[in-house]
Amino acid sequence: MSNKKDSKLFYFMVGKNIKKYRDIRKYSLQTLGDKVGVTKKTIQRYENGEIKIDVDRLSEIADALNVEVSQLIEGAETFLGVDVNDLDMIKVPIVGTVSCGNGTLAFENIEGHEDTPRSWVKGGEFFYVRAQGDSMVNARIHNGDLLLIRKQEDVEEGEIAAVLIDEKVYLKRVFKNDGIMVLQSENPEKYGPIFRTEENESNIKILGKLKKIVIDM
Repeated sequence: MSNKKDSKLFYFMVGKNIKKYRDIRKYSLQTLGDKVGVTKKTIQRYENGEIKIDVDRLSEIADALNVEVSQLIEGAETFLGVDVNDLDMIKVPIVGTVSCGNGTLAFENIEGHEDTPRSWVKGGEFFYVRAQGDSMVNARIHNGDLLLIRKQEDVEEGEIAAVLIDEKVYLKRVFKNDGIMVLQSENPEKYGPIFRTEENESNIKILGKLKKIVIDM
């Protein structure tokens, strides 16, 4: 079978899957087109396998249909030797430093990007930091581990957050008591708590919530 024919079969199968899940969701061509930001004619051409779909567009369609990319290429990947895991991955930056000039956070010194399952980073903006030291060992966070952080300015009681303290990023468990924020390590015999009060709150900011730990092997 020629590569050209393989390609046509791939997009034909993808198109069938798009229509399958569009029918399950009871979306019209127009509804799906509006969700993705294309015309209903374009969706129809995708479903008929008439035009190619790049990975980013395929991901947008999957999000609109509330399915994984792997579900849209089910039965199709063999025609092109496509790695499903590659299609479901997104590159997330590894942040080296964070500054807070004039009250504005700036994520600087991007050390690289980590391939990350798209399903991990839905519903927000994410970045990685690399764990340093042993202050969170009881939470199974060790020196060198990559920590996936969801950007947000606050976290719930007892959650682990990435916290900027005097322009250095730390991982701490967050507690609150009468307007005082208590930042607790997970190695209390070695590291005492840090308190954020009205006097020092400009020097301590929550960057986001810990979502995943990627263990350094």
